[in-house]
Amino acid sequence: MTLHRLLPLLLVTPGVAPLHAQTPRVAAADLDASRRTAIVTAAARAAPGVVSVSVLKRERQQPQDPLAFFVMPQGSRQVQGFGSGFIISTDGVIVTNQHVTEGAQQIVVTTRDGRDLTARLLGEDPQTDIAVLKVDTTDLPTVPIGSSEHLMIGEWVVAIGNPYAYLLGNSEPSVTAGVVSAVGRNLLPSQDQAGVYVGMIQTDAAINPGNSGGPLVNALGEVVGVNSNIFSNTGGSVGIGFAIPIERAIRVATELRRFGRVRRAWVGLDVSGGGANDLRGWKQSGGLQITTVAQGGPAERAGIVTGDVLLGARGQRLRTFLDWEAVLLDAGPGDTLPVSCRCGGRSRIVRLVVGNLPTSSAERVSVLGDIQVITLTPAIRQERNVQVAVGVLIFDLGDDTRRATGLAPGDVVFQVNRLRVGTAEALRGAFAQAAGGQAITLWFERNGMVGRTSFYVQ
Repeated sequence: MTLHRLLPLLLVTPGVAPLHAQTPRVAAADLDASRRTAIVTAAARAAPGVVSVSVLKRERQQPQDPLAFFVMPQGSRQVQGFGSGFIISTDGVIVTNQHVTEGAQQIVVTTRDGRDLTARLLGEDPQTDIAVLKVDTTDLPTVPIGSSEHLMIGEWVVAIGNPYAYLLGNSEPSVTAGVVSAVGRNLLPSQDQAGVYVGMIQTDAAINPGNSGGPLVNALGEVVGVNSNIFSNTGGSVGIGFAIPIERAIRVATELRRFGRVRRAWVGLDVSGGGANDLRGWKQSGGLQITTVAQGGPAERAGIVTGDVLLGARGQRLRTFLDWEAVLLDAGPGDTLPVSCRCGGRSRIVRLVVGNLPTSSAERVSVLGDIQVITLTPAIRQERNVQVAVGVLIFDLGDDTRRATGLAPGDVVFQVNRLRVGTAEALRGAFAQAAGGQAITLWFERNGMVGRTSFYVQ
């Protein structure tokens, strides 16, 4: 007890209540002040701008009886999903995860005060797992946007969201506290994972189902990340959660609002690596060896050649191919990337001017109705890591055409029956020649493997 709290015990002033009558009030005020920690203040500052996201989507339903597959058509059912989001502008622009909105037929956003607002999807980007929603209302509370660039390992962070949807009884967001466990975490892609989770913030703040898309907030109440996924054997939080850096989320949200899509960085080079074995050996790696350089691309213009080694980029050491993926994911067309490179036995700094993906500016030709194709070029070969020298890239096609032909976006067709095709116009001509006749057979490359499919052209 401090001295000034002891002194009143020695004196009794007439007309003044004894100390024992004042102590409970003073103690209660001190206790209340001590309870208002930085975490309380941070949660109070950010929580008004956090929303719950409810989606209705249609999900394909596989027959349960294995014998029924041959006699029953594949059905579907409507399912409900939940997530979280946060408001970044007073006119109702909301950021969330793309895996929350994927396939949504209807989206409803619930504010902290319990209002249900119909939302429309402005855009979504599976690669970064970011989606942008819009509700038609004004004067909404927004979250303060911070920075993840200078996060300190061990500093307090708060995860805010909507775990387990409305099972908890109301629309008040839940708050969990923890620390920044690590930064710059790269998660090895899995086969069923559309997103690229690199350069992530790791936290032990509890993140549970329904928290996806909610904000990770620092002790100042500023959003530093978007809660996205966890490591767990049970599906619940075990203290290893990951958030997308806020700078990436805002950049992607801005691209989606302006262009309806995200413009990808392209520098015209490939590096070695790409598997789990490459990740295990990162301690011994002296950098990333460049395996291919696209003709006329930014890397070639900067003087980089096959066999050079990338050592670092933007001041960060490059140990695995995922480190390089993180650099490209956070860059956009027109940016300049300072890259440390070992070229010809000596190290130097190379400035790569980021360009657009070659496929984004290539001419698209429509064949068979809704199939969009692009003539393969050296730059597109490098972008898509295609092995065949000439062919036609399937850029997009409708679901019905996909089922009817067996083709998929990304396939590279190089032969129709016995005829080699090297341009989009040649493929269109081959289809026209085969129309109304017998079934035609297409040979194509998919993920480095050669396949074929047969179908009729009406």
